[in-house]
Amino acid sequence: MSKIAFLIIDLQTVHLEGVPQPKIDGACEYINHAADLLRTGGHLIVHVQDIEGMEEGSRESYQTIPAVTMNPTDVIVTKETSNAFWNTALEQILNEQGIELVILGGFAAEHCVLFTYNGAIERGFKPVILQKGIISRHDDVITATYRDRNLISYPVVEWLTKKPEA
Repeated sequence: MSKIAFLIIDLQTVHLEGVPQPKIDGACEYINHAADLLRTGGHLIVHVQDIEGMEEGSRESYQTIPAVTMNPTDVIVTKETSNAFWNTALEQILNEQGIELVILGGFAAEHCVLFTYNGAIERGFKPVILQKGIISRHDDVITATYRDRNLISYPVVEWLTKKPEA
């Protein structure tokens, strides 16, 4: 079975200001469940943090929100553009780990999630978006994102991470 990476994108206080808490909580439930399944299966979890505009006094608001479970084995990649592959070590990290399938979740569906999805395609990875694991300030964007991109549901993630019975 190929190695999987889960990219959790821009779930930071500074970026989520103004987003209704129920939207954040709902997506985080799916993201945390999928991440736990993948960690248990030995797959890579990457927290992508957009630090564009960060200053020393605002560092705290650029951290991943507490609703997202982080593990010491998880990797953090910082970026300053919408595409998490652009001018970062992400591609090298994924290649070193032998990653083929890249699952994406996080914020904002119409910006950083889609730019990173396209960046994964350009670099030869197979990207999928975690169903119910993306957030936008605009509900219609979520529908369009699901319609136009490859999706994966957490039951499929569960199936992919099951160890074969002896």
